[in-house]
Amino acid sequence: MTLAGALEAAETAAPVESLDVVARMLKDHLGAVSVSFLITDFTGSSVVRLGVADSVETDEPAQRIPLRGTLYEDVIRSQQPQVEHKGESRLVRVVAPVTNRGDAIGLLELFLPAVPGEEVMREIGETAHALAYIVIANRSHTDVYQWGRRTKPLSLAAEIQHRLLPASLACEAAQFSVAGALEPAAHVGGDTFDYVIDRDTVQLSVTDAMGHDVAAALLATLVVGALRRARRAGADLAEQAHQADQAMRDHGRSGYVTGQLLRISLLDGRTEFVNAGHPWPLRMRDGEVHEIVPRIDLPFGLSLYTPRANDYRVQALDLRPGDRLVMLTDGMLERNAENLDLPDLIIRTRALHPREAARTLIKAIVDAGDGQLDDDATVMCLDWHGVHHSERDAATGADLTDASPLSTTGTPAPQQ
Repeated sequence: MTLAGALEAAETAAPVESLDVVARMLKDHLGAVSVSFLITDFTGSSVVRLGVADSVETDEPAQRIPLRGTLYEDVIRSQQPQVEHKGESRLVRVVAPVTNRGDAIGLLELFLPAVPGEEVMREIGETAHALAYIVIANRSHTDVYQWGRRTKPLSLAAEIQHRLLPASLACEAAQFSVAGALEPAAHVGGDTFDYVIDRDTVQLSVTDAMGHDVAAALLATLVVGALRRARRAGADLAEQAHQADQAMRDHGRSGYVTGQLLRISLLDGRTEFVNAGHPWPLRMRDGEVHEIVPRIDLPFGLSLYTPRANDYRVQALDLRPGDRLVMLTDGMLERNAENLDLPDLIIRTRALHPREAARTLIKAIVDAGDGQLDDDATVMCLDWHGVHHSERDAATGADLTDASPLSTTGTPAPQQ
């Protein structure tokens, strides 16, 4: 049972059967009573067990297993395999995380006849890691994985909205960790978030289209498409914002979209952003949370006058190693959540991975509204680890160790 063998077996199987093939291999190899894969749902609050391919009834709702207070939740949060052996049972339960670059895709669960040793645990961990790649490679070819993530039917607007999100809702790299979470309102709005890693930068965006239901989802589709098109053509932030604004003016039917675009250099950590009428981001540094107060430009498509190419101002942002940056939409500022101290909650979740912190923030908003939201709630959480001097100097060919950090006004901030 090798990593290469598992990947090869999965590749030769049909996309819908790839996980089952690997599960059967592991079951036979370890003499397990059962082996199964559980996929996390869209909210990250529950998992769904995917059985043998021909037993999956995709015309029925997925059977939701809530995470709260379970071994599954412990494994997802800790990202460490757990072994459970209850005295009254002869079987030993092992649950391992199926995760790729911080994106918690699901869990591998086994029931074994005996407590596994170090070598068996290593094989289980390797197989769980392989399953993450297998899911990523096959989920574009079948709807089985999408079915498993839907613990309740999606409206048309929600379906459109989810397809606008990045394929992985979290990512880890040497310089940063980032994760996003979104909770649609009953009448879905047009919230989206996005990120991409280029050779030298990581770029993030959070947008919120006016209105609700399909009309808002179509506006979100328009602005996300324009931003991605400009970004992939190599445009800077100002040009990305300009093209999003122009697309809205040409096709948005008098609608508008607020947004925040962020770009961080992976070479020297310099950070810039554009605010298009969007709620201000929050930055946690040294255990304190403060709003970053930007210069605010108009939302994309707000037709007050004829636009100019330089309408969107690129501003500098002071981001230092150890900082956590939280970008959100106005749904996170719900009237029902007026008694919720968001900065305090950000501080209390500082030890959590951005993936878990984002989900905790969203859950707090949902709970404050008794499970009902008037508007979508979206949050992106970024932990900036910084660029090691040796890596930065090698990449830039210069010694930048004495460079002053930038403030939000674009001028060097005083050293502290």
